[in-house]
Amino acid sequence: MAQLWGGRFVNATDTGAFDFNASISFDKRLYREDITGSIAHAKMLGSTGIITEDEMDDMISSLQGILHDVEDGKLQITNEYEDIHSFVESVLTERIGDTGKKLHTGRSRNDQVALDMKLYTRNFIDSLDETLTVFLNTLLEIIKTNTDTYMPGFTHLQKAQPVTLSHYISAYFEMFLRDRDRLKDTRKRLNLCPLGCGALAGTTYPLDRDLTASLLGFDGPTRNSMDSVSDRDYLIEVLNDLAILMMHLSRFSEEIIIWNSDEYRFVEIDDSFSTGSSIMPQKKNPDIAELVRGKTGRVYGSLMSLLTTMKGLPLAYDKDMQEDKEVAFDAFDTAHFCVKLFDGMMKTISFNKEKLDKSARHGFTNATDVADYLVRKNIPFRDAHAVSGRLVLKCIDKGCALDDLSLEEFKSECEAFEDDIYEAISLKTCVEKRLTTGAPSKEAVMKNVRLYEELLNKR
Repeated sequence: MAQLWGGRFVNATDTGAFDFNASISFDKRLYREDITGSIAHAKMLGSTGIITEDEMDDMISSLQGILHDVEDGKLQITNEYEDIHSFVESVLTERIGDTGKKLHTGRSRNDQVALDMKLYTRNFIDSLDETLTVFLNTLLEIIKTNTDTYMPGFTHLQKAQPVTLSHYISAYFEMFLRDRDRLKDTRKRLNLCPLGCGALAGTTYPLDRDLTASLLGFDGPTRNSMDSVSDRDYLIEVLNDLAILMMHLSRFSEEIIIWNSDEYRFVEIDDSFSTGSSIMPQKKNPDIAELVRGKTGRVYGSLMSLLTTMKGLPLAYDKDMQEDKEVAFDAFDTAHFCVKLFDGMMKTISFNKEKLDKSARHGFTNATDVADYLVRKNIPFRDAHAVSGRLVLKCIDKGCALDDLSLEEFKSECEAFEDDIYEAISLKTCVEKRLTTGAPSKEAVMKNVRLYEELLNKR
């Protein structure tokens, strides 16, 4: 197979060197972006008079035919080609002859691949945004229907204070909302078109870069031709966004794994998102959550790989940059699939409300409220804290909850206790009295729910 660059060479490329240099095995997934960019380039060449209108029409019609044939399976992208650019141009030339050879006028594979990756990444972000929006709506339904589902909140994995399941899930909702915003911000920064920058120094042809940028949905052309062909920081930024997203999914997975354990039993994962054991018939394993947690390291690896590849490269284009695609594609696929699977798991998961409530009651999560009760009776907080601590010790000895103590047992530690202590430390009171912005009360949570609905409806 003749290469696009063979004119200066006498000897054929070593077979091993060709295979090592080739990228067709992985960049073939860029076929749609490469053809889309080529159509825009052909339209620009025709509009500026660099090629004739007839030549432009032939190019566009044939490129559309190539796209149709690839997607219909009539045309196979094989490894005889060096890269996706070689494939498209070679097939085009086969179909329309010498006119096909004019497509590359004013263009280099350097700005071509930069364009293809930007188009692909932009499409990926848009697709992932749709999936994240579906996932956020799934979480929002859980939030809206569990404002009265009381459970313990934790610090150091120790039961701390009572919250609601709505409040707990809202914490993750906020994280994923920020992930969505980060990706949108990255999309804004990458949305400048590199096409027309050539190998590194532009071209003497009268290209209309504003036209190609407009045709391809960019905000405008890039401003520096050397930066344009050597820029991969937008990919690093996307991979960083995905690493943070996966970290949030991994943390959530860890919660689900713990909550699914026999010791907690806060949740029941649906059979469709669980697996069994080949030897222990009683087992129902949270494998999806565990795999999401495990694949987080894989996305981290993609980020570190590209950072390492780029850290010592001089301007402008270097072949090292070919290494951006496999790690980016792998991270894109991994993160997107993990969000989809996690969404499916959360759509079908069951929460054991009785267990959640009991865990909050018997974990002394209302101990702070005992102290706060005494403070309202003019007992200094430090003294109230000590009284509450002694009452917790009494409960541990008896094997009961704080609100199981008799009034006499409360008074044995402090005479300020009255009958109203039981209402003051009920889970409902402990949660619903917390009305400040961001607190777990139903009023505070529902205020956020209304905001969440607005944000999800705003595209």
